Amino acid sequence: MGDILFLAHRVPFPPNRGDKIRSHHLLKAIAALAPVHVGTFGETGEDLACEPELAAIARSHCLVRRDKPLALAGVEALASGKPVSLTAFDSPRLRRWIDETLARYPVDRIFVFSGQMGQYVPDTFAGRVVIDLCDVDSAKFEAYARDHAWPRAVLDQREARLLAREEERLAQRADTTLLVTEAEAALFASRLTEPDKASVRAVRNGIDTVGFDPARVEPHSALIGQGGPHLVFTGQMDYPPNVEAVRRMVSDILPAIRTVLPEAQFHVVGRAPAAAVLALDRQGGVRVWGEVPDVKPFLAAADLVVAPLAIARGVQNKVLEAMAMARPVLLSEEAATGIDAVDGEHFAIGRGNTELVARALHLLRDRETALAMGEAARAFVIAEQGWDAMLAPLAGLLEAGEPCRDAA
Repeated sequence: MGDILFLAHRVPFPPNRGDKIRSHHLLKAIAALAPVHVGTFGETGEDLACEPELAAIARSHCLVRRDKPLALAGVEALASGKPVSLTAFDSPRLRRWIDETLARYPVDRIFVFSGQMGQYVPDTFAGRVVIDLCDVDSAKFEAYARDHAWPRAVLDQREARLLAREEERLAQRADTTLLVTEAEAALFASRLTEPDKASVRAVRNGIDTVGFDPARVEPHSALIGQGGPHLVFTGQMDYPPNVEAVRRMVSDILPAIRTVLPEAQFHVVGRAPAAAVLALDRQGGVRVWGEVPDVKPFLAAADLVVAPLAIARGVQNKVLEAMAMARPVLLSEEAATGIDAVDGEHFAIGRGNTELVARALHLLRDRETALAMGEAARAFVIAEQGWDAMLAPLAGLLEAGEPCRDAA
């Protein structure tokens, strides 16, 4: 077996957001199988500062700073008839490096992380190709289009249509296409015009149960002995579904909780908070923390972790992290997708705002039930969601040979 080319739309270091956590663990697992060459993008100074870590794991690498303005990517997309998602990640430098790498090294397998990077697989490459789409992005943009007004809805509809076409192409090009849950894999397969010609598999996200261990974490002092109860939401806070979840929490859920528990506090923890999120700070028990060195102290101090997402593709790492920290988690049905835990035992699902409020109040007032739920959640994650178990099929998927065509 030869080398492996690994392409990712964001550098897998540091593993501090959902997609980078998944790509980080995938890269480590792949590097254990064969020499790996990594082509990827960095968006921030923090990303670029991780180049030594990338160099330590890769036989060769190309880290391109992605600074193309969205407006320029949009113009290029309109001119070329491509999705904005592809033009935003188009780099002549990376294309040259891939050509040079394939010419210089014995690469016989390409692993593509995210649909934006499928455009870099040469048509002439004869080796094995595995593409991890994670989520069905075209379906996500369809949902955005339903939620937005003109003209944004028209742009989202265009992106959804073109991404669906690209997803179809990638499914036919790949030996195996991966999605993050069985439900997402089934959705993807159902949208293909020729599903019998594609191999679609689910490889679920795992969780670092050693790093996310409440016994190793000191709860954040600002939340201990400072009123409460304390409800915590974590995530990338310029990501539209997270923004909408926080706004939902502040407008529809938290006020009803505070009518019964007037000292209840809601903490929003995560980098790059959008203006709509920053505007909520200090309003009615809300604290927007923005980027913090470590989310674990906030989770350790939380009386309840909340994830009331209306749009949630794949597995929510924020939910697994909170469960690993033995916290009771209140979430929407959408946020529970892909986690085979039991409602009422490992977490609490609220179907609509009224039920979310009722279940929140129950867990906040019944500390014994909340504690038992948190302990059961951690036990579930340890037994069912470790990264080693989740990525065990990876070696077989990257072996040469005919793939099994068993679309989920």
